[in-house]
Amino acid sequence: MKEFLIKAVFTLTLLVVGALSLLAQNHFPSQLWYKGSIYGADGQTYAGLVKYDLENNFVQLQTETISTFTAYNVSHFEIHNETNDGVRTFYSIPYSQNGENETPVFFEVLTEGSDITLLCREYIATFYENTGTKGVIGMSPSNGPKTKTEYRLAFNYYFLKNGSIEKYSLNKKDLFTMLPGYDDEILLFMRKNRLDHDKRGDLLRITAYYNELQN
Repeated sequence: MKEFLIKAVFTLTLLVVGALSLLAQNHFPSQLWYKGSIYGADGQTYAGLVKYDLENNFVQLQTETISTFTAYNVSHFEIHNETNDGVRTFYSIPYSQNGENETPVFFEVLTEGSDITLLCREYIATFYENTGTKGVIGMSPSNGPKTKTEYRLAFNYYFLKNGSIEKYSLNKKDLFTMLPGYDDEILLFMRKNRLDHDKRGDLLRITAYYNELQN
């Protein structure tokens, strides 16, 4: 499967600038149209404005009309992020999301190496704030009604190795399980560059460094 993957490495600075710009406009990346291309499983290529929906695993193409493609009939698609001049690449890869049968799922390729490829799937997370019941006798604030407060862009990360996709728990200890053999080197690299184990741009740099160590 690695022959289908294209290196798509973004720097942390450009990524943060782009994300902040989008959020400032009250739009999430999946809500926007981008210049891009869709590569069908049948070998056909379609170019135009592209919009994706990772939750439902489909991608749309806007030309004179709007066409919808699912992960079943797409090999991969690319979008050009005009905010930071980057190209983001998403591949359709068989994966079991519910622990049962594998189905085609869209994953964004963050960085690829001969041993490890870092993938991710973004989603919009909903955060709630407990409004409490202050002033109401006999009721604890923790039992009060909950109100939606905000939506945030969030990511799930996956490592593709030996042809298998493993979800990363965002636990620092598990990072070294995913990237075995160079614990001391990775720790030193993280400390020198002030990298976190659970941030998109930092994970990209850590994984790319691990692949360099493997060469």
